[in-house]
Amino acid sequence: MIRLVVADDHPIVRAGLAALFGLEEDIEVVAEAASPDEAVAATVHENPDVVLMDLQFGTRSQTTGADATRRIRALDAAPYVLVLTNYDSDADILGAVEAGASGYLLKDAPPHELIAAVRAAAAGESALAPVIASRLLNRMRAPQASLSSREIEVLELVAAGRSNTEVAGDLFVSETTVKSHLAHIFTKLGVSSRTAAVSAARTRGILR
Repeated sequence: MIRLVVADDHPIVRAGLAALFGLEEDIEVVAEAASPDEAVAATVHENPDVVLMDLQFGTRSQTTGADATRRIRALDAAPYVLVLTNYDSDADILGAVEAGASGYLLKDAPPHELIAAVRAAAAGESALAPVIASRLLNRMRAPQASLSSREIEVLELVAAGRSNTEVAGDLFVSETTVKSHLAHIFTKLGVSSRTAAVSAARTRGILR
């Protein structure tokens, strides 16, 4: 029996997922969580095999699904984490994978694909939606055009309107380091300004 924790801030989504998995003889939803902290607590209490994790939990939550994933994967005898989200930007995908997620699916995935992904995750296999696998493969084929996770972090802050000084403070690095990151970003994206970099990154799906 695969023990599953479902973490999503929408009650209807959680109820729908619980109903879906309730039809499977080999999967049991042992807990539901409405926030990242609840997901971690449920994992500690229930010792599941897989945690199905959303990435964004609304404006009231200061932490994300990626934060919870990192904490869960750091536990002793940690379960596998399968991300189920609406977001497919490079920033979201890289954040989840680097946090330790073994799978990444979008919420428009057909039910049979989601069920198969949970079984795959429980078996220790990776489970990536085709569009996500394609995105990661493209990054590997064209690394010169791909931004690093740190460069994406810098660009996300720039997109939020932060100055170089503010970005440096947020990331605990020097302003010179921020300028260096921006120079690399401009080169990779073929642009010459912060505004153009943000626009290009959004067009390419690097940022939301």
